[in-house]
Amino acid sequence: MPFEEKSAWVMGVLAVGTYTGYLVVILGRAGNAPLAEVPYEAALLWALGISIAASIVIHMLIAMFGPKDARKKDQRDREINRFGEHIGQSFVVIGGVAALGMAMAEMDYFWIANAVYLAFVLSAILGSAAKIVAYRRGFQPW
Repeated sequence: MPFEEKSAWVMGVLAVGTYTGYLVVILGRAGNAPLAEVPYEAALLWALGISIAASIVIHMLIAMFGPKDARKKDQRDREINRFGEHIGQSFVVIGGVAALGMAMAEMDYFWIANAVYLAFVLSAILGSAAKIVAYRRGFQPW
């Protein structure tokens, strides 16, 4: 398995794992109270920090145990990476537009922040899935 495919797996799994952890914490804090009243800021920052730190550490470990693949990127890897990033970034745009609309509608900060965070998570998941599918089933650039 090429290093770039391993990287896509790491990003996808980390996105799902940290977001699930975040949801467990937020829903656990909510109890019977409205979600918009739950203190979410620290949990969101911890989820982001853990995801970034874990990604760095896991990528370093993968590179240490498979050093011959870590620095090699061929044309196919670059095209698959670009393809996955373009697909994943569509959710960043959707999240930005949604957050803009929510801000204009004067919604609570909780919903705006969570819409942006969900867009980042969906972007990572969809981008990683697109890359993995491209590696596994072939890639047809257009």
